[in-house]
Amino acid sequence: MSSPVSAQTTKPPSRNKVLAAGCVGIFVELYDNGIFAFMATALAIVFFPGDGATGALTFVFAGYAVSFFVRPLGAVFFGVLGDRIGRQRMLVAVIMLISVATACLGFLPPYSAIGIAAPILVILLRVAQGFSVGGEAAGAMTFLAEHAPEGKRGLHTSYAQVASFAALLTGTLVAFAMSPWLSLEAIESGGFGAWAWRIPFLVAVPLGLIGWYIRRSLEDTPNFQRLQKTGGLSRNPLKEAFKTPEHRRAMLYALFIPLMNGSGYYVLFSFMPSFLQGEKVGFDIGTSLLVTGSSLVAICIAIPFMGALSDKIGRKKVIAGAAVAMAVVAIPSYAMIATGILPLAVLGACLMAVVFAGHTAVLHILIVELFPTRIRYSAYGLGYNISAALFGGTAPLLMTWLIGLTGNIYVPAFYAVITALGTLLAVLSLKDRAHVPLRDD
Repeated sequence: MSSPVSAQTTKPPSRNKVLAAGCVGIFVELYDNGIFAFMATALAIVFFPGDGATGALTFVFAGYAVSFFVRPLGAVFFGVLGDRIGRQRMLVAVIMLISVATACLGFLPPYSAIGIAAPILVILLRVAQGFSVGGEAAGAMTFLAEHAPEGKRGLHTSYAQVASFAALLTGTLVAFAMSPWLSLEAIESGGFGAWAWRIPFLVAVPLGLIGWYIRRSLEDTPNFQRLQKTGGLSRNPLKEAFKTPEHRRAMLYALFIPLMNGSGYYVLFSFMPSFLQGEKVGFDIGTSLLVTGSSLVAICIAIPFMGALSDKIGRKKVIAGAAVAMAVVAIPSYAMIATGILPLAVLGACLMAVVFAGHTAVLHILIVELFPTRIRYSAYGLGYNISAALFGGTAPLLMTWLIGLTGNIYVPAFYAVITALGTLLAVLSLKDRAHVPLRDD
């Protein structure tokens, strides 16, 4: 039986406070998660044998990749508890876990002091980060959607995506600012450079405390409280998610509609700096940052407009339109980027970013609306994080390998086209629930 989301059980918190709770957590999670990759060279030098050689860097990136395959486990753990005891409690837990893990990286003794224990602890802390991220997106988006005013769920949840890309931009800028102190010579100098690399990780401490304070001060969502009071909470939400054909079909949507995320977030933004600095394009690190930073600013501006548009015309039309547009513009955009001419590269990257905004702004609220409150956190988290592990986390490594194998720098563009068409096929058969209340059971 569906329950209107507008039926409140307690006086609702202010809209700004709810948005702050959702967005600050997303920002902290994505900053903490991303800074590991941005600081990979320093981690290889400090914590692995071989003075930061290729083999050491490979181990660091292996730790980065492993974290994606831990994310579904985190999604199950936090999702089941979130559906059983509350979204708010789990959001407090995930932000504390990743903040502690990231801060510990900043305090960890180097390989020269504790030997093989250093790389082992680095990988374990990275696993803890991935486990935490597995519970963040589904929890934060569920929390925001269940608090959102009727008719504004798309706009309300889109702000969290702005926070995620702002975190990526912040991590990029922090890493760039620290770049003079990230070389082997600087780290072994014994001066400021010997510990400067720790600063980006220690930033997790104040960020985590701010997020913890904001999140713990809020009550749970109206939907969850309503089910809790009526005894309607699921005892085994994960089992229930696989029980009916409707829920199994919804989980397949949660798995395949995010396909375009692999070519958007993980190729356009995570892989782009490496692509721009490669011998085929040849930009220096500052120019690469300008191109990537411009596209991040463009997507942050475009996301709320796409979220609001989905409230008016539906999620399905916006995502389908973005998928078609990406299939059309991906190759021409990469052609502009590959010229090595800065204005054209900025234009190509920003064009792809604006198109991708139509997917990333709407994806999460679409998945939220697929599931009832009883199983929403669990089912959403599992489907989305398996998709991220299979099609997202492996994307930069796959692009690097394919470009090396084929010598074709348009491989990322082809990947963008393929994943966009995959998302389009997945979304075409979807029943849009943008204009109906969230279901409780």
